Amino acid sequence: MQLGVIGQAAGMFAVTNVDDLLLLALWFGRAPDRRAAGKVVAGQYLGFGAILAASVVGAVGAGFLPEGVVPYLGLLPILLGLRAAWEAWRSRRDGGSGDEGEQPVSGTGALAVAAVTLANGGDNIGVYVPVFASTDTAGLVIYAVVFLLLVGVWCAAGRFLATRPFVARAVSGWGHVLLPVVLIALGVLVLVEGGAFGPG
Repeated sequence: MQLGVIGQAAGMFAVTNVDDLLLLALWFGRAPDRRAAGKVVAGQYLGFGAILAASVVGAVGAGFLPEGVVPYLGLLPILLGLRAAWEAWRSRRDGGSGDEGEQPVSGTGALAVAAVTLANGGDNIGVYVPVFASTDTAGLVIYAVVFLLLVGVWCAAGRFLATRPFVARAVSGWGHVLLPVVLIALGVLVLVEGGAFGPG
């Protein structure tokens, strides 16, 4: 059971933070020394910590909703997935390059990194809240611990990608395809497991 939650947490973090990995690669590429790189890591933790806190608060608030309403929170990631698919299609139609041009990378200070991480991860809250609301306290703790550990992994991967632009471009290409599919699948899973379509 716990291994399953760990796997779900890791998968959900990965697919909702593909674009953040690319931003990290850009920031680390602009960090001239170890101190600047440390500020990138600190900013990433600060920004993602705010996303996680807002998601937990949202899930607790959702806990006060009538029980029959909670499964329908799965509509949030479905809508976000449809929006991501629409934006990817529009970007391809307009000949744009996708996520790389959507968020400016203006500095490597901790607060700048945190602000962009929070703004770029705003949609994550809509994904995390229904999942957190449908799990128990132990599951919520597991999600939080796994997410925070993976922020460190993401920072290491971003530093790695900063020296390998070809890999970064490949991740960017897959992210446009994978993110909408997984968001929609996640929303459907929340609806089904919550009994939105009747008893399982």
